[in-house]
Amino acid sequence: MEIRIKKSVFYSAIAILVLFAVGGFWVLSSQQEQHIEENLEENFAYLSNTRTNACRGPGFIDDMDEGARLQGSCCSPMDLHRYREQIEGLEKYAYIQEIPEDPYDIPVSQVRELLDYQKTIQLNADQQKVYDDAITLSHEGGPCCCKCWRWYAFEGLAKYLIVEYDFNAEQIAEVWDLEDGCGGSGHIQDMHADV
Repeated sequence: MEIRIKKSVFYSAIAILVLFAVGGFWVLSSQQEQHIEENLEENFAYLSNTRTNACRGPGFIDDMDEGARLQGSCCSPMDLHRYREQIEGLEKYAYIQEIPEDPYDIPVSQVRELLDYQKTIQLNADQQKVYDDAITLSHEGGPCCCKCWRWYAFEGLAKYLIVEYDFNAEQIAEVWDLEDGCGGSGHIQDMHADV
């Protein structure tokens, strides 16, 4: 009888510990999500009012300090909903350091690296077809809406991803759409509904 009571108490204690662990994990997870959301909103508030980014050719980058950052949108005002979708979408590519984490906050040093890829990486015929197909799939009809620094930098990024990671046209188009720094609203998932 005494052994049964001890087992019962033991199993009850285990059940209580499991409940506390699950509850604690849920609270921590909730707090972490809230912190991420607050950071995203703070970043949006800052970046949507910053103008170190501009719709200019690659020469614009040559005149910038190595430690500078290209921040803010270049064409239209930023949209919080779209910014959230872009940041969340880019998380799945976090393992590739060449893909900027935030389309509205890119280090000049990273842009220079991508511009170098654009000049030095040569695609073979099959790889060029992937690139050309990505142009037809992307929302902007290429790496950006115009041939600014972003177009050339993200052309370099696409070449790198095709050569080093064997990205297909759909993946390149998705990265370009997630990296779109022109501003404006819209939904990322709507851009790839037919892909």
